[in-house]
Amino acid sequence: MKIKDLKPGMDGITITARVVSVSEPRKVSTRYGEALVAQAVIEDETGSAVLNLWRDQVKLVKPGDVIRVENAFTKEFRGRIELNVGKSGRIVVLKHGKEQELEELES
Repeated sequence: MKIKDLKPGMDGITITARVVSVSEPRKVSTRYGEALVAQAVIEDETGSAVLNLWRDQVKLVKPGDVIRVENAFTKEFRGRIELNVGKSGRIVVLKHGKEQELEELES
């Protein structure tokens, strides 16, 4: 699936995209207790979208990474579509971005 094809209320989405940016994580209160949340902007050749990162997902992706988001769902929030990964979904880093490559060369 491509980003341009995303619509609110979809689920079972698998998409491959590059991470453009990741916001600073913040703590929020949920019905399950406090959680860390951040937003990643992802893009493919058709457009860009926001991917919400929860808890351990926040540390998983970095700008420049190519990721595959599996079994995700979409919601509309403040007039834009956001991609979310629930308990049955996952984020797989297919290729680390340039920042990690530089760190690996320096170590």
